This record gives sequence, C-alpha cells and structure tokens, in this order.
Amino acid sequence: MLKKIIKAEALFWVFIGLLLLVTSCKKQEKEFAHAIVSTAKPIKAKETISQKHKSYWFSGQAEISSYKLEQARYGEIREGQAVLIYVTEDFLPEKQVKADAKNPENISVLKLNATKNFNTGIYPYSIMQSIFYPFSNNSHALKVSCSVQEWCGHVYSQINNKELFEITSHSYFESEADEHFQLNKTVLENELWVQLRINPQSLPVGELDMIPSLEFTRLRHITIKAYKAIATLNNNTYTINYPDLNRTLSIQFNADFPYDILNWEETFVSGFGNSASLLTTKATKLKTIKSAYWQQNSNANIVLRDTLQLN
Repeated sequence: MLKKIIKAEALFWVFIGLLLLVTSCKKQEKEFAHAIVSTAKPIKAKETISQKHKSYWFSGQAEISSYKLEQARYGEIREGQAVLIYVTEDFLPEKQVKADAKNPENISVLKLNATKNFNTGIYPYSIMQSIFYPFSNNSHALKVSCSVQEWCGHVYSQINNKELFEITSHSYFESEADEHFQLNKTVLENELWVQLRINPQSLPVGELDMIPSLEFTRLRHITIKAYKAIATLNNNTYTINYPDLNRTLSIQFNADFPYDILNWEETFVSGFGNSASLLTTKATKLKTIKSAYWQQNSNANIVLRDTLQLN
C-alpha cells in the first residue's frame, strides 16, 4: 500500500513538472512571437501637424511639378523630363505599404514619386523613385524604392525601415542579381527630398554617413551602402558632396512655404572607360499644379499634360 502511495505521489509531481514546462514554453513562444511582430515595424511617432501643412498637404490633392531635364548618361547630356509628385497617404508600417483603409496603426506620410524620362540614342530610359517619409519628421523614411527600365532590361532596388535597413535589389546584371542584405540605419539621400518639403531647417548638415540615392547607385553600379558626405544649407540651397564618389548634389528651393524645389544639379563622372567624364545633370522647374491626378485618367484630361509642359 505504501509503495502505491509513493508511486502515485511521484507520478503527481512528474505531471506537475511537465505542466509547468509546457506552460513555460508556451509563454516563451508567445513572447517570442510578440517580439517578432514588435521589431518588424517602426515605432509609431507622435504626429503633430501644423495648420499650414494640413491646409496644403491634406487637401485631397497631390502637388505635381514638371522640370526640364538635362541628364548626364554614358558621357553625354540627354534632354528629357522630370516630374516630382508629392502626396500624403496613410502608411501601414507592419506591411510597409500604402494602407487600403483607416487603421489606428497607420502613419501619415508624405510620399514622393520622382520620375525621369530621357533617350540614349535609339532607346529610352524611364526611372522612378518612391519615398515614404513620416510627416512627424522624426525618423528615417519608412520605405524607399527605385526602378530603372531601358531596352537592355530593368533593375529594382528597395529599402525597408525595420529593425535595420533591409535591402532588396534585383538586376539583369550577373554581379547585381537578387541581393538581400541589411545595413545599419543612417541618413538616406532619398529621404532628404521629402524632409526638405516639411521643414528645410531640419535637414542634416556637416560630416555625415549617407546612403546615396538608389537611382545613382544603380546607374553607376556601385554598392548600396553609406558613404562619407558633407552637407551644407546656405541661401536656400542644400548641397551634398561625396568626396569618395566625386559627386555633388545641389537642390535649390523656395524660401517660403511650401518650400517647392526650383531646380537641382548633380555633378558626377558619367560614362565608363574612355568615355568617362565629369558632367552635370540639371533640372529646371517648368510648372506646378495641385491635382487629384488619379481621377484625371480620361482622354479629356490629357490637356493637363500641356499645362505641365510635358507634351
């Protein structure tokens, strides 16, 4: 009888031990799953938006500016067009995309779609960069992407702001195909084009570690990483110099709100081998309109391209 009692007591404590172990594992599993979710999205910043920003940027319209483009490519200057489209959107940080519906997790962003179109001899180039920058203006861009299309093929690069910067890049070049890697967070050149529009006085100056625009890294076939840069802000002109890349970018903007971009210049080595030379890309503003362009998609709306001097 005593043996049965001892055996029953032993089984009881074994059962209690297993129960505690399972409970502990489930708790750890739940905490681990929560950790994955919480580190996968940026911290939501407190949003304080001034009345002038609300009136201009949250009116249900985009700001569209056209530019005469003189683009350096393959050691020559090409004539073309550039367009900067700024629009506010709700951004879903966990999925890192534009939100389809209202959600308490949404972050208000000012998005820039920057496009360029020009010809190199017989074949055309089409470039678009998209930047999603929080209107709270107190963190890095939440997402940056770039696509370049021409007759030889197309390339695509993307930066996602998560625990680190997560980089994805695809190309038809063997040495650049299907890259996935991470970088420590630092200033993104792409984000500065949006930060300027919210508050130019907040732009970083001095000696910086900066990741050049995805357009530049792809066209010049250089590694996407941070490079030493020197940034200055003088006379409503923001200038970035990359000594190691032999490249300088200057953006001139209106001193008054909404700080529209008047022109920019980018000097760098264009071309490869014997055709390489130091040239300057220039873009000069033609026209700015406010429009809910996504609704202006009928043939009758083509006249708006005349207004922007794009035809």
